This record gives sequence, C-alpha cells and structure tokens, in this order.
Amino acid sequence: MENLWEIPLILVTGVFAGFLNTVAGGGSLLTLPVLIFLGLPPATAANGTNRVAVFVQNFSAIMGFRRKGVSDFGYSVLLTLPAIVGAWFGAQIAVETDDVIFNRVLAGIMIAVLIVTLSNPTKRWERETANLSVFRKIIGMIVFFFVGAYGGFIQAGVGFIIIASLTLTNGFDLVRTNAIKVFVIFFYTIIALIAFYKHVNWPLGLTLAVGNATGAWIGSHWAVEKGDKWIRVVLVVAVVGFAIRLVWKTLG
Repeated sequence: MENLWEIPLILVTGVFAGFLNTVAGGGSLLTLPVLIFLGLPPATAANGTNRVAVFVQNFSAIMGFRRKGVSDFGYSVLLTLPAIVGAWFGAQIAVETDDVIFNRVLAGIMIAVLIVTLSNPTKRWERETANLSVFRKIIGMIVFFFVGAYGGFIQAGVGFIIIASLTLTNGFDLVRTNAIKVFVIFFYTIIALIAFYKHVNWPLGLTLAVGNATGAWIGSHWAVEKGDKWIRVVLVVAVVGFAIRLVWKTLG
C-alpha cells in the first residue's frame, strides 16, 4: 500500500461488506468498485484481490454453520465439483477481459442485482417446496457449472444466484441454502485464487479479509429485522453511485 489512508478505507469497506453479506448479501458490489477506485486493474487485480476476503469470510461461515449443526456435506460436494470446473473457465475469461468491458459488465450486474435485492425475492423463493430427486440433483449440477463460471468471472451477486438456484430447483429453506452456498463459494474461490494468483494485491486483500471477517461477526450478532431495512437504503445509494462512476470512467 502506497498510501496509509488506503488501510482504513479498505477495513471500513470490508466491515460493511461482511455485514452486508450476512444480513442481506451483495458485499462484493461494494468491495470491487472500491478496489478499482484505488487503482487496481478491474478485471485482474481488483477481481482477484477481492477473492482473498471472500475466501476468508466463507471459511468462517462454514465453521459457523457446522457449530450450529447445519450441514449438507454430500449434496454440497455434488454441486461444488461442477462449480469448480466452471469457476476455472470463468476466471480465465476474466483475466483476458478488457478493463473497459469489465467495468461496463460490472456496472450492469450491480444494477441488476440491486433490483433483485430490492424485490426481496428470498421470501418468495422460500415458500417453494420440492422433493430432492436424482433428476433434481442432475439439474443442480448442470446449473452449478454455470454458477461457478459466473462466480469465477466476477464474484458480485453470486450469492443471490445460488439462493435462487437452490430454492427454485430444490425447494430448500434459506438456512440449508446458505450452508450449501458458503461451502460451494469457498471451494470454487480456491480455484479462482489460483487463476488470479499473480494479479492479487495481497496487502489489500488481507486487509479487506480482516474487515470482512469482522463485519460478518458483527452481522451474525445483529437483529436481521433491524439491520435489513437500514442496509438496503445504504446499498441503493452506494451501488447506484458506484455503477454511475464505473460507466462514467469507461466514457472518459
């Protein structure tokens, strides 16, 4: 880090993102733009550095779910295998993507995920029910190859995609869904980190990871009903502002 002010900025961003991921989701919608604004190349360094924090946060989440007795190891592994393959392909595409194109894609994804977030679809998805059959397992594996490809390309918003995939195809409740989600993301992030390894800014990534872990701990002790309403307002302002700034940079 060339400037000391980057440390508190990254820490605060990480804390907020970790909190956001715990009570609502979409933390990478904030961390990625901040890393870009600090001067990291979007498609490679910012994208790769963000994965360090994602890795640490999801490891912590897996441990938390296990302590609470929530685990679906067999099905999680079944979905993780195709996701890992997809993540490798997605990460390779990201590394070769032009930064201007990546900024525009990120801006579009930020707005799309924001719309999904504000519609609060998890309540609707949670009401869906279905029996987990062999057919649904096969469909799930196919879907998670593409989930992994998207996650390998860009992490932003993948949590919402996984929630939608699991609840709509298998009818899982949100507790089981989130336990599987953090397991899958943790392991495909290892593959993404390997692909991005030489592009990662490790000081920024580790600082961000500390912030994310702290924010996740705070969020886990926060009343979701109280935090969710407040966090959505801040998310709207932050995401819209970052998206406009990203598009503006590509037009300059």
